[in-house]
Amino acid sequence: MQVTARRSWYRGDMVVGALLALTLTACASLSRKEKGAAIGAAAGGVVGGVIGNQTGSTARGAIIGAVVGGAAGAIIGHQMDQQAKELQQNIPGATVSRVGEGIAVTFASGLLFDFDSDVVRAAAAQNLRNLAASLEKYPNTDLLIVGHTDAVGTSEYNQALSQRRAAAAANYLSGQGVALARLQAVGRGETEPIAANDTEAGRQLNRRVEIAIYASAAARNP
Repeated sequence: MQVTARRSWYRGDMVVGALLALTLTACASLSRKEKGAAIGAAAGGVVGGVIGNQTGSTARGAIIGAVVGGAAGAIIGHQMDQQAKELQQNIPGATVSRVGEGIAVTFASGLLFDFDSDVVRAAAAQNLRNLAASLEKYPNTDLLIVGHTDAVGTSEYNQALSQRRAAAAANYLSGQGVALARLQAVGRGETEPIAANDTEAGRQLNRRVEIAIYASAAARNP
């Protein structure tokens, strides 16, 4: 388990501000229904997709888009510090990073799913149960679950597989009592690699599920 304590606040970023304004305008008419997916109404995933195009990470984009200022930001930041420490202890094998005012949890290749499968591995189910327990303890957060693949096979197949995996993780958390309104599941296929796809080691790094945990709208606007 690796925990990275990064507290960057992004407030001066005019690009992010412009993207947020554009996204909020578009959110009213956007529908993200997906067959079999547990997808809530939070706007974090929408913002994440827009900012993710600029930063290369949809999960990080969702956290950036949920930036909080003033006293509420300080309170949420302290909570995120505590929750990140607990997740470090309770989700072995995952990478937990503090990003801005949120938390990014990365499940590496093979931790949640077998190769080319969208069925949560029995050995990994406890990790998701522990995550659900943490979310119950800290109810003022929302989640964006992002599936990623390597570049082997067609881009269409990889996109669909990544979406099914994200949906499977969301559905599992929902089954553990996490409210649907807190969850969004999206797939990015092979479009956001973190390593080269020309080696098996690189492909393993690219096959992952990322979870962005960020303050809910109610927490950001007490």
